[in-house]
Amino acid sequence: MGESTAGDPASAAAEAMAAAGGWRRAGVAGAAIGVVAAGAAAGVALERLTVGRGMRRKARLALDATGPYGALRGTPGRAVADDGTDLYYEVDDVEPGPEVPRRRRIFGRRRPAPLTVVFCHGYCLNQDSWHFQRAALRGAVRTVHWDQRSHGRSGRGFDQAEGIPVTIDQLGRDLKAVLDAAVPEGPVVLVGHSMGGMTVMALAGHYPEFIRERVAGIALVGTSAGKLGEVNYGLPVAGVNAIRRFLPGVLKALGSQVELVEWGRRATADLFAGLIKRYSFSSRDVDPSVARFAERMIESTPIDVVAEFYPAFQEHDKAEALAAFQNLPVLVLAGEEDLVTPSSHSEAIAELLPGAELVLVPDAGHLVMLEHPETVTDRLSELLARTGATSGTAGRMQRSVRG
Repeated sequence: MGESTAGDPASAAAEAMAAAGGWRRAGVAGAAIGVVAAGAAAGVALERLTVGRGMRRKARLALDATGPYGALRGTPGRAVADDGTDLYYEVDDVEPGPEVPRRRRIFGRRRPAPLTVVFCHGYCLNQDSWHFQRAALRGAVRTVHWDQRSHGRSGRGFDQAEGIPVTIDQLGRDLKAVLDAAVPEGPVVLVGHSMGGMTVMALAGHYPEFIRERVAGIALVGTSAGKLGEVNYGLPVAGVNAIRRFLPGVLKALGSQVELVEWGRRATADLFAGLIKRYSFSSRDVDPSVARFAERMIESTPIDVVAEFYPAFQEHDKAEALAAFQNLPVLVLAGEEDLVTPSSHSEAIAELLPGAELVLVPDAGHLVMLEHPETVTDRLSELLARTGATSGTAGRMQRSVRG
């Protein structure tokens, strides 16, 4: 973080904005960072706002107070990454039923460990982004939900605090630390959205033996195996190329002016919300509570974290690591209108994994698991049934998903 300006905060902010060209320019800078936080680039056109700013602010507060999303909690746990970063996770255990023996020993032998589904979230999100899937599977199958470093309840990346850039490879090692702590035995199904899917690929690249010995299935949702530098985010190619050249340096500079940029982002809250909706969803009738839920997750990510993660995506290339998934049940799912990791990237993954199930969801954007939760949960339930879960567990999963 940059040094704070001495004296009155308002005066300091005014001086900083004047140096930057005025409040309007600072606000636009904050809004541009909001686009990056949503996984996109600046330059989207928005419809003219017709509702008063005060009314919109009251609406956001009402949605924050009543929205039920992100309230699910499990048994907390902590893992430690190889650089000392504290990683937070939660476990939702299976509720014993008549077909699940309560005793851990059968005929003198220890009952095998249950299948565990591990959910990995995306950039500028947190474990709560899987709210609907967590709610549907709760009690039917053991699940682990964790926050990536510097996100959610996990600690600030230790190496990043020392100025070392984050990499997707590091995230793969983080996932291994969480698996060792939360799932020391038994079969695992790995589910990753966007950056979370890249994390799963990085795990495979580093620990192919773990994939062979422990992983029973893979779900890659709205993600990419590489070539993210070619994505145009639905904008004119020339403009995107210009942004791409300057954005890393701009982000680095803004990352050192956290207070100023966060002020600008708050000052342009309405524009920020519109950008998040544009790059997160495709449907026009998205539940306002869901849209606000996504906005809260993204806006909670500090600008310096946004800045330090962004370069890792340009370097991401894990196409070769996909070979580790060749003989596993694999679900590859994406929204057809995803502007952040276009569905063509999911199609490219499926081409490298001929046995994978490819699902492209119509009228869906990047946060497809929030926009069309029933579709994602149904497909995930079918994947879990294909992993060899016992018929009793599979049956309870289906009943849970169906309601």
